[in-house]
Amino acid sequence: MSESNPSQSEHYRRLQWQCRRGIKEVEVLLVPFFERHYLSLSPADQVLFEKLLDQHDVEMFEWFTHRSLPEAPDLARIVKMVLHGVDA
Repeated sequence: MSESNPSQSEHYRRLQWQCRRGIKEVEVLLVPFFERHYLSLSPADQVLFEKLLDQHDVEMFEWFTHRSLPEAPDLARIVKMVLHGVDA
């Protein structure tokens, strides 16, 4: 991330803050994925990750613990990326 672009830096910090969640099991997946992989995602996948951050913690907990899958295929894809990205 370039510090020469303040709006990008501000946007990045806002997203980083949004990765902090009320359910720690969700946060421990989102934060490392964001820090390690967000900037290397395609612009479309970055938007998809941001869409994931708009979801409720309880839903993400269910998805990340393999209790259910998102109905939307794009969300299912980013959930899979987060689960595999943390292992990488």
